[in-house]
Amino acid sequence: MDPILIFLILAFFFGTCVGSFLNVCIYRIPEKKSIVFPGSFCPVCRENIPFYCNIPIISFLILGGRCRSCRTRIPFRYPLVEIFTGCLAAAVAYKFGFSGQALVWFVFACTLTVVSCIDLDHQIIPDIISLPGTLIFGILGFWVLELELKSIVLGIITGGGILYAVAAIYFLVKKEQGMGGGDIKLMAMIGALTGIKGALFTIFAGSLLGSGIGILVLVSNKIINIRQKIPFGPFLSGGALLYLFFGDELIRWYFHTLSG
Repeated sequence: MDPILIFLILAFFFGTCVGSFLNVCIYRIPEKKSIVFPGSFCPVCRENIPFYCNIPIISFLILGGRCRSCRTRIPFRYPLVEIFTGCLAAAVAYKFGFSGQALVWFVFACTLTVVSCIDLDHQIIPDIISLPGTLIFGILGFWVLELELKSIVLGIITGGGILYAVAAIYFLVKKEQGMGGGDIKLMAMIGALTGIKGALFTIFAGSLLGSGIGILVLVSNKIINIRQKIPFGPFLSGGALLYLFFGDELIRWYFHTLSG
């Protein structure tokens, strides 16, 4: 078998294991509970989940998507997060190989996954993720990715500053909050690792994704109240992941299209 294929398969399975841990973070962080202790347990019957019932994807299939003890249905999102994280690990491994860069970008992608799911569930982006994340990814960007300090600082200022300005203008005009502070801090964190180019790309792509999904939802008549709040964090995270994997190619295509 091709060694590269073996490497990617191993990366996928490693990612699914990390995805299982991300599910713990998604559930516990908004509840302000430890992500380390106690071990995995059913949130309904509180029974501990043995390791052989906690194998990513496989355990969900064997158990028929239900808790082993109380038979409560397990949300389908749990295996989806595991599969998605496995795909992220394989994609990062394919793009960056076995390297420190790959590890940094994988941790970054995992952080965005947790943020997106929490924002979808609770309409919040916890400061305990975005604030330390800005510092940590800034340091990793400088030491591992060898980014210039100027690029990191400008990325933080640009990412957080643009959204802060948009939120401030909206408040002045509408006299109400139109964007949460969590989105602003999230963009500062994204800018810390992607720099000013990545921050601008993320805001642009995230806005396009958000607008497109919003229009589709409205057209399908799934929202009765047009003023219903739609979390922006997942779209910003999606824009950041697009930059990670396809940013340079998309930017070249965009400017080539404008000049052509």
